[in-house]
Amino acid sequence: MDPNDISRVPQPGIIPGPAARPVGQPVEIPPTSSPSFRSVFENVTQQQPSTSPSSSEQLKFSAHAMQRLQSRNISLTSDDVTKMNAMADKAAAKGAKNSLFIVRDVAMVVSIKNRTVITAVDSDSMKENVFTNIDSAAII
Repeated sequence: MDPNDISRVPQPGIIPGPAARPVGQPVEIPPTSSPSFRSVFENVTQQQPSTSPSSSEQLKFSAHAMQRLQSRNISLTSDDVTKMNAMADKAAAKGAKNSLFIVRDVAMVVSIKNRTVITAVDSDSMKENVFTNIDSAAII
């Protein structure tokens, strides 16, 4: 038997596959009855244009911030909180993540992403204090 004849004999269990797809040509997937991934993705991104919280979401106060406000006898008016919400919206629009808000004689570190006041410091405690992990500041 000629050695070339052996290479022509089909091997059991080996089935030749389709020809290689040219580079740059998209893979064609047979249609299904369900919507395509692309259409689902586009619908979701159109409904939710951004992953940040909506501007209508109010700021929350963490347990730590509430404790600081009470222990330092700091009171905020509803007007202060309204201004803080508006400033949080502005900070989010500029891409801020953690911001220092100064309202009258109170400084607060605010997580813009989570819309949460993390801590609050009165004017006496602010002296010679360093605020870290902030990327913006707003004087309200």
